[in-house]
Amino acid sequence: MSPVCQYATFRVGGHCLAIPVLDVQEVLRGQRLTPVPLAPHAVTGLINLRGQIVPALEMRRLLDLPPRDGELDPLSVVVRTEHGAVSLQVDEIGDVLELDGSTFELPPQNVDPHLRSRLVGVHKLKGRLLLVLDIRRTVDLNA
Repeated sequence: MSPVCQYATFRVGGHCLAIPVLDVQEVLRGQRLTPVPLAPHAVTGLINLRGQIVPALEMRRLLDLPPRDGELDPLSVVVRTEHGAVSLQVDEIGDVLELDGSTFELPPQNVDPHLRSRLVGVHKLKGRLLLVLDIRRTVDLNA
């Protein structure tokens, strides 16, 4: 029997992405960002999360996708990393999915190399591909 994993899902630029639910600290709406001069391109600012300063990374920039439509406000998925909390700015929050490991595969070769380098693998679901992010590689701005 294949192990079952729970994933928090979200959408960014038409891609359905997921991270293990245990890596998620919380999901936030409408957070005020404080800009950071001379920060790397993917850093959109800092969030004050109950006194904890959390860097916010724009997933569209990390994945080399076009900017978000001005009418859409980003949502924050705050994840736990070895260096502390990081907010991933995403387009839309999805569901928590419980998936059997039998649908898990390595990332296909036809996935954009910039995106592929940040993936652990994919789950083939009915009518869509769920891209599972490697949090460590996703928040590594040198990747």
